Amino acid sequence: DLATALNNRGHLKYLRVEFAAAMEDYAAAIASQPDFEVPYYNRGLVLYRLGCFDEAMTDFRKALELNPQFEDAALSLKQAVLDKEAKQKRGY
Repeated sequence: DLATALNNRGHLKYLRVEFAAAMEDYAAAIASQPDFEVPYYNRGLVLYRLGCFDEAMTDFRKALELNPQFEDAALSLKQAVLDKEAKQKRGY
């Protein structure tokens, strides 16, 4: 389906470190199918890599809301929280 295709295309762009283009595809996948948890998780990964921890945590939480058994999203959320705290302790 369209949402899966957009998500997969976004993932290829993510792997090529084309983060802005990947984010566009993930957003389009979400718009196409708002209850599909995977593009939220994938967009969260991009945001995490960019250091946007709050936004990443929002996406990881949404993925978990849609699929509470999504282990990778739970682990990524935990890591984002830890990294945000570490960043705050360092003062930036």
